[in-house]
Amino acid sequence: MPYPEMLVAPMRAELTSNGFVELKTPEEVAQALNEKEGTTLVMVNSVCGCAAGSARPGVLRSISGTKKPDRLLTVFAGQDLEATNKAREFFAPYPPSSPAIALFRNGELVHFVERHHIEGRTADMIAANLEQAYESFC
Repeated sequence: MPYPEMLVAPMRAELTSNGFVELKTPEEVAQALNEKEGTTLVMVNSVCGCAAGSARPGVLRSISGTKKPDRLLTVFAGQDLEATNKAREFFAPYPPSSPAIALFRNGELVHFVERHHIEGRTADMIAANLEQAYESFC
């Protein structure tokens, strides 16, 4: 059963108010992630503490520099269930994880940050990890 929208709305807005496009249906996910040109960052958003304390702030810090992905997308685990499941198909061979952060270049998954890479790390550490990936792939 999905979380109530009233609960997740501020968590959604933290990303969408900073340029992320929300994907709420499997069709939107498929269309966006089948894009084969450029770079795409996908944040699997979540209500958990590590999403609030590290993942979302880290992702937002990572896109403040000059090197960043062309497209910023998000799905919400625990809310937009079908869209999240569709996004996870593109993350193979990684198992389902939320929060999680995926970077694609020309349609290929090139960098993935799983929950166990987020837990216990600071937002600055998440940002630094992503910034290194942007240097390599963006």
